[in-house]
Formats: sequence, C-alpha cells, structure tokens
Amino acid sequence: MNKRIARIQRETKETCVELALNLDGSGTVDLKTGVPFLDHMLELFATHGLFDLTVTAQGDTDVDDHHTVEDIAICLGWAIKEALGDKRGIRRYGQAWVPMDEALGQVVMDLSNRPHLEFKGEFPSQKVGRFDTELIHEFFWKLALEGRMNLHALIHYGRNTHHMSECLFKALGRALDEAVQFDPRISSVPSSKGVL
Repeated sequence: MNKRIARIQRETKETCVELALNLDGSGTVDLKTGVPFLDHMLELFATHGLFDLTVTAQGDTDVDDHHTVEDIAICLGWAIKEALGDKRGIRRYGQAWVPMDEALGQVVMDLSNRPHLEFKGEFPSQKVGRFDTELIHEFFWKLALEGRMNLHALIHYGRNTHHMSECLFKALGRALDEAVQFDPRISSVPSSKGVL
C-alpha cells in the first residue's frame, strides 16, 4: 500500500503555512500555528482521527486570526486531497457523533469531489479566549472547498462554546478517518460514475 502522506507549503503576503499530513498515522501532532485555540482544535482532530499532523504557520495575527485560520484550512484541504490520490478503494463516506459534556456535535461527509458545506449551530459566545468563534465556520468552509468534500457540521445543542467547538473537531477527525479507510470489497473508485 502506498503511503498516504502529503506535504503542503503556501506563502502569501498574509501568511506562511507548512503542513504535513499522514492519513495512516497514529495521532502524532506538532502544531505551531500562532493561534493557540486552533492548535487545540487541530490536536483533537488529529488525535481522534489517528492522523499524523504537523503545522507551522506565521500569519498577521496582530491584525486578527482570520487569515491564519483560513489558510491552514486551505492547506489541510489540499493535503487531504493530495494524500487520497484517486480515492480507489476508500469508503468515501464518514460520519461521527461526539458528545462533550453537555454539548453534542455531528459531522457527516462525502469525499465526493463536489465541495459543499452545511453548518448548523450557534455558539453562545463570540470568543473563546481571544479566538473568534465565527472562524470555526470559516475553517470548515475552506476545508470543504479545498478538500473538495461535501461536509455537514451540526451542533445539536450545548451551552459551553469551548465544549461545542471541541465536539465538532473531534467529530471531524472521526468522520474523516471513517471516510478514508479502505474497504476490501471496493476495488475501484467508489462511484457509479467510475470517477470522483
């Protein structure tokens, strides 16, 4: 089996991002994004998805965290797409429900090559620490777009914004882990069209 690893480097006037992803890892992370809350969320994503993930980013966080969060999501989407190759033999669909104390989150995805995001849920607080919670939607949208996946992220309920964020990122990791797994019954691309 070929190693499903991707390395991405992206530099703009606003950010410089280096990212490495191993879809068949063990949950090892090395994260230096400059956005502490995003480091925490990405660690949950990788740990619960059993992905090895390294991210080093420098961005204009003196302005705010928007560009850094957005560009890391872009790079992660590219890495997922690159690591999957032609997607031959994968399950393609994944879903996960994750509770975190009083909060319940769900992520459902299709690695369909047709990007779409449905994001349902309201955070009680606009910030967690210094992190703007509206950036969670931005992250999921750019990930869906650049990873070319149909992604549904649902917060069913919760009171604590931190817990609600955690359950979404854990569910994202678990759903992606399910979608990228090989199914021995599938010998080609998992589509009646013959291509994704």
